Amino acid sequence: MQSSHVKTRILGIVLAVVLIGGVAGVVVTHLHTDARDPATKTAVQVQGVIGSEKADFFADPAVRKALAARGFTVRTVTSGSWAMQDQPLKGDDFAFPSSQAPADALARTLHVTRELPRPFYSPLVVVATKAAATVLADNGLATLDAAHRGTLKMGAYLKAAGHDAKWQDLRGASAHAELRGTVTITSTDPETSNSGALLLADASYVENGDSVVTDQAGLDRTGPLLKKLVSAQGSQKSSSEEPFTDFISGVGTPLVLAYESQVAALLLAHQDPGDLVTLYPDTTVSSDHTIVPLTPAGWRFSALLTDDPALQRLEVQHGFRPRAARTVFDTATAGDSAYLDRPLTGVVLAPVPTSDIIRRMAQAARS
Repeated sequence: MQSSHVKTRILGIVLAVVLIGGVAGVVVTHLHTDARDPATKTAVQVQGVIGSEKADFFADPAVRKALAARGFTVRTVTSGSWAMQDQPLKGDDFAFPSSQAPADALARTLHVTRELPRPFYSPLVVVATKAAATVLADNGLATLDAAHRGTLKMGAYLKAAGHDAKWQDLRGASAHAELRGTVTITSTDPETSNSGALLLADASYVENGDSVVTDQAGLDRTGPLLKKLVSAQGSQKSSSEEPFTDFISGVGTPLVLAYESQVAALLLAHQDPGDLVTLYPDTTVSSDHTIVPLTPAGWRFSALLTDDPALQRLEVQHGFRPRAARTVFDTATAGDSAYLDRPLTGVVLAPVPTSDIIRRMAQAARS
C-alpha cells in the first residue's frame, strides 16, 4: 500500500516536471522565434543598411514571409560595405556589410563591443567566359576541372598581371576576337566596395609570400602590383551586382570577380548561366557577411538570421553558405558540381588584413 502510494507520488512529480518543462520549452521557443509585441501582437520593424549582394535576399517574398512569421518586418537600403562608415545610420537597428573587416571598423566607430554575428559567408571566385577560361588553361594560368568549373592559379595570374600581359600575348587568344587588351579581372572600387577590397587582400597575401600584410613595409612591398590591378580596369563600379549582371548579359568583360553566392543563386533559380565558367582562385578569401547590431531588436534579428532553420534554407537559395548549417548548402547544390566546388578542393582561404590595412591598401591602389 505504502509502495503504491510512493509510486503514485513519484509519477505525479515526473508528470509535473514534464509539464513544467513543456511549458518552459514553449516559452523559450516563443521568445526565440516570435518578436511581436505581446501586448499588441504587432510585428517589430527593424531597418538597416546592407551590401547590395543581399538586396535580393531581403526583397524575396519567401524571406519576408519567414521573417513575418517570427514577428519581424525589415526595411533596408543598400550601400557599399566600406561606404557604410559614411552613412548616418540614425534610427537604424543594424548595418550588414559583406565581410568582417568593414563590420569591425563600424563596430569600433559605434562602440559596439560584443562579438558580431556572422550568419553566412561566400568565397570569392572569378567568373570567366568559356573562351577566356580555355586560353588561361592553355597558358598555365588556370586548370579546368569540370565542364564549367576550374582553378585560377593566383601566383601565375599575378605574375602575368605584374608584367602587363595582353590577351594577344597568350597562345590561342587570337581565335577569339572578344579577348583583347590587358588580361585583368574586373572588380569593384576597393575604397567603397567589399569585393574590390577583398581582391586586394587576396592578391597582397600571395604577393607577400603567402603572408598577411600587417605593416607599412608590407604595403610598400605589395603596393605596385595592387596599383596595376586597379589601374588596368579603368573606371570601377561601386556594387558587385553590376559587373556580374553585365557578365551574365553578355556585355561585360571576360573575367569578373564575383561572390560564389551570385553563381549559386543563379543555378538554384534555374536560370541559364550561358557559357560561364567558375574559376576558384587556388588562394582566395571568404566574404564573411557580418552584422553590426545597433539596438536590442537588431541583436534579436541577427540571432534569427544565424540560427533559424527556415531562414538558413532561404539563405542557401540565395547562394550563401550558412555557418551554422553548412550541409544545407551541400545538399541544395548537389546537382551543380559542374559549376560549383562545394568542398573547395585545393583552395586556400587566406586570412584578411585588418580594416585599417585594407583601407590604406585601397587608397594607395587608387591613388
